[in-house]
Amino acid sequence: MTTCDSASPSRHSLDRLPWLFSPAVDLATFGGSAVVALLMLPIGAAFGFLHGETPGWTWVATILLIDVAHVYSTGFRVYFDGTELRRRPWLYGLTPVLAFAIGGAIYSESVTLFWSLLAYLAVFHFIRQQYGWVALYRSRERDAESVGWWIDASAIYLATLYPLIHWHAHLPRHFWWFAEGDFIRLPAILATIALPLYWTSMLAYAARSLHRGFRHGAWNPGKDIVVLTTAVCWYIGIITFNSDYAFTVTNVIIHGVPYMVLIYWYRWCRIAETSENTSESEAGNASSYPSRPTSRWRTTTGRVAMFLGVVWMLAYAEELLWDFGIWHERGWLFAWMPGGFADSAGETLAEASVWLAPALAVPQITHYVLDGFLWRRRQRASS
Repeated sequence: MTTCDSASPSRHSLDRLPWLFSPAVDLATFGGSAVVALLMLPIGAAFGFLHGETPGWTWVATILLIDVAHVYSTGFRVYFDGTELRRRPWLYGLTPVLAFAIGGAIYSESVTLFWSLLAYLAVFHFIRQQYGWVALYRSRERDAESVGWWIDASAIYLATLYPLIHWHAHLPRHFWWFAEGDFIRLPAILATIALPLYWTSMLAYAARSLHRGFRHGAWNPGKDIVVLTTAVCWYIGIITFNSDYAFTVTNVIIHGVPYMVLIYWYRWCRIAETSENTSESEAGNASSYPSRPTSRWRTTTGRVAMFLGVVWMLAYAEELLWDFGIWHERGWLFAWMPGGFADSAGETLAEASVWLAPALAVPQITHYVLDGFLWRRRQRASS
């Protein structure tokens, strides 16, 4: 997790490049998460996970603590921020209500259609987030070249779309997004057509990046890392391996970790920097003011502990309800509940599954929808 100190400006030449946070934080966030994801593949191969059932610890580390948790991190950007809530109350209030209403209506008609539509909404969100990182890096660099935008956009979109087209054209696979059968089969010819477009876009991006770097000194390593790691992880996780374990670790880590870093930075580091600048301009001489008492929540360790503690507890509570009411797969994780109570609670939740599943999907849907609104202002502010 990033610290606010690491985002402060420096005179080092590396800091003059268009980073989103800082050189160390950007490299750790985008490059580090990809390295961890890729290193988990040989570990999985050594223990036989690549061609077998994904172990429980992998589900906890990736799905529970990263994927589900990053959904709840949106709360620190919106629902735990009174100022932000008052800024757009109708958007933030109606989104979860409509998510439940529409989701419930679809679920009551067809469970299969519900999971299929939710899967495609998630896919759209995953793709757009990767493009969003590229757009933010372009904005930081003030790169307004139209041809460059087409090259960058084509590269990041095809880095995700081609593996997905290949997936749809080679169903069934040993993995799925949410539920088995949530994707529709596409003709194999589409993957054949998309392949040369994929490699052309990758080569065009590499050529432009190297040309701008060597010819004009316009390096943008953060953007390059996002495009490279997206292409590598999505290709390996979806195309190279027909494995639920490989897909999970390569897909979830590079998506959830950077988003939580962004939320943490926005909630604490960005606000702290603004407050410091305002205080310095107004105070003139800060030493004349008495120092405020130090709170554990004002330290980096305290903020990180609170942030992760909240999103992890919410994620655990959600998955407990999913398991008792819908899936009934992970009693080993929720076995702390008394047997009689657990059985009766599970039966009660199962009977109410027609509204339980849409209700439990509300945080995800809300996260997907709001993410399309939250960072547009952020991107303009960076330019």
